[in-house]
Amino acid sequence: MPDAKQPLPPIVSNEEWEKALNQLLIKEKEATRARDALSAERRRLPMVKVKNDYLFQGEEGSVSFLDLFGGRRQLIVYHFMFAPDWKAGCDGCSWLADAMTHPAHLHARDTSLVMVSRAPYEKLAQYKKRMGWSMPWYSSFESDFNYDFGVTTADGERHGASVFLRDGNDVYRTYFTGARGVEYLGSLWTYLDLTPYGRQETWEDSPEGWPQTKPYVWNRRHDEYEL
Repeated sequence: MPDAKQPLPPIVSNEEWEKALNQLLIKEKEATRARDALSAERRRLPMVKVKNDYLFQGEEGSVSFLDLFGGRRQLIVYHFMFAPDWKAGCDGCSWLADAMTHPAHLHARDTSLVMVSRAPYEKLAQYKKRMGWSMPWYSSFESDFNYDFGVTTADGERHGASVFLRDGNDVYRTYFTGARGVEYLGSLWTYLDLTPYGRQETWEDSPEGWPQTKPYVWNRRHDEYEL
């Protein structure tokens, strides 16, 4: 039995509930359309070339920035707050990592998702094992990556998500969000909406020539994609 002192929503008839729900759904659909329009605007952002190369440490040893793409065109980097002298990773970043989508769905849209932190890789590997995560996680400890992209400052560590697009061996930064801008991330849709190519479906308002297919024809169970 709930505590009688616990606040509860008002109790109404089924008819009153359906009326209130339908009124709210109208506003939710408006918000969805506004979010779609915002994503369309994001796909039209200009981009800036990444002029420096960086070395990272990961499970496979030392890798380049291009290696983080895994041969794909788009890369999403989650800047996970983990300073070299910390004993554990940021709790808020850990919440977000717990919710990360299965990578196969992003890979099917030519997109990779990795985490990057400044702590040495040994610390990342230990914490990753403790948390039971499988996503790729790289250390930028021996490079200026965090400083160059504004997630390590004189005030300390910052979290956020950066999006990069690869054209051959040239890499461009297309988008960044931080603070509460990462709160809704978790599903494959929310990650793809950050990228310049978006969900790559024909209903989207994208620039001419953007890669697109019809909806519902590309997505599979995560073990059924052709690798």
